[in-house]
Amino acid sequence: MPRPRKWRKVCCLPENKQFGPLNASINHDPFITMSVDEYETIRLIDLEGFIQEECAEQMNIARTTVQRMYNDARKKLAESLVNGKMLIIEGGDYKLCDGQEKSCGSGGCRKHRCGRGFREEDNKGE
Repeated sequence: MPRPRKWRKVCCLPENKQFGPLNASINHDPFITMSVDEYETIRLIDLEGFIQEECAEQMNIARTTVQRMYNDARKKLAESLVNGKMLIIEGGDYKLCDGQEKSCGSGGCRKHRCGRGFREEDNKGE
């Protein structure tokens, strides 16, 4: 029996879920899908300045998992930019942060700085 997938803690869903060329049509041009948990690794490492170990702790997963997800996310970003493909952020194995954990005060959690509240039905990853 395969091991069950571990949920990754995500502090905030992206405000925008589609990125790409202005003249792209989602129905006609090929697009790239980045998971919400891959997006979170980009946010924590590249925007917040976390190292992979800190990112792993924030998301409650192994550092090697963060490394794989981060590499996959960077490749998707590069493919979108270089080849002019639409990037869509959706899905993944994640749960939204409830704001109650110790790590939520460390600056990595945007739960209280998001600018909009989230409902459980916003989480498409479950």
